Amino acid sequence: MFPMHFQLLQACLLLLACLTTLVVGTSNSSTSTGEHAANFFGRHDSTSGHTNNWAVLVCASRYWFNYRHMANALGMYRTVKRLGIPDSNIILMLADDVACNTRNKFAGSVYAEAGRRLDLYGENIEVDYRGYEVTVENFIRLLTGRVDPSMPRSKRLLTDDRSNIFVYMTGHGGNEFLKFQDQEEISAFDIADAFEQMWQKKRYNEILFMIDTCQANTMYSQFYSPNILSTGSSEIGENSYSYENDNDIGVSVIDSYTHYVLKFMEGINKTSQTSMQDLFNSYDPVKIHSHPGIGSDLFHRPLDKALITDFFGGVAQAEVFPSQEDACLIGHHESGSTSLPFAPESGAPSLPVVTSPSTLTVEMHVWDSQWKEVRKWFSVFVVGCLVSWVSFVR
Repeated sequence: MFPMHFQLLQACLLLLACLTTLVVGTSNSSTSTGEHAANFFGRHDSTSGHTNNWAVLVCASRYWFNYRHMANALGMYRTVKRLGIPDSNIILMLADDVACNTRNKFAGSVYAEAGRRLDLYGENIEVDYRGYEVTVENFIRLLTGRVDPSMPRSKRLLTDDRSNIFVYMTGHGGNEFLKFQDQEEISAFDIADAFEQMWQKKRYNEILFMIDTCQANTMYSQFYSPNILSTGSSEIGENSYSYENDNDIGVSVIDSYTHYVLKFMEGINKTSQTSMQDLFNSYDPVKIHSHPGIGSDLFHRPLDKALITDFFGGVAQAEVFPSQEDACLIGHHESGSTSLPFAPESGAPSLPVVTSPSTLTVEMHVWDSQWKEVRKWFSVFVVGCLVSWVSFVR
């Protein structure tokens, strides 16, 4: 009789050891899965804090002899699209009088190199502001969001405080001004004040301002709003030169500064870890024939930590929307108040609360899941012991 009891006790202990090992393995597997998920979604995180990207590309020139300025803007357009920013998040302002110009030997096409291997115009281009719509007023209204209610979505900059914006401008300019279609000018003060309005209205997280024009670096000399990184093609008193001519087209096809920026960008893909510092280090005044400038005094992150794809690429990040009950409990816990959490009035709309995942909440969920797993397998163990005991008694 005693040996049988001893054998039963051994079997029960063995069963308990197996179940304990299974529970621990399940818990570790769950934790490991969570770590893998975090690593997957955060492997390209650059501490920028943004959740969406936008690009505003402005060619401020018109007429055939300014062909290269159109090519500058279209080259940037192709690059940001290739790196993941959708057309819905790209605002392209272009005179658009080159592709179908009667002097264009290659009708419907725009090229940025003498070899004409890549057509920048193509069939998938979407020009949002065309021809005489490219004005200083429309540009300022676009940035600040002060547009007519009837303005279509494609002509609106629908950004928020989690948006990184790439602003590129090209054309003819001088000391603290840029000409718009030889009819009007925008000054460095105008752009600085527009950016300040955007900051006050929470219309951006970070801005990369890039400009290719004569004396370009003076255009960001008046900026005073935070989180703006600026770069230009030439110092005060310097011209911005074209890169090459095409004998068949008959005019210059791209500017030197933009050419070398685009050449560098061809080595970048959507998952690249290349930083803005790497781009700036590639500047060669001898090749560009001017001295590009960098304005980082208003930018809060180290340039070697700011990825190129933070501005030129698209992002796919998710924000956590906890249930309203959890959000109220978290807020109540953090406030330390003894009163009841705020409850909305009857009939009031239920608004989602955007918040960062609380460490306490995450740990509670993990422990709750593990405790449920332990209770489940302990119940199985108890049932197994009972069945074994009944079988032994019979």
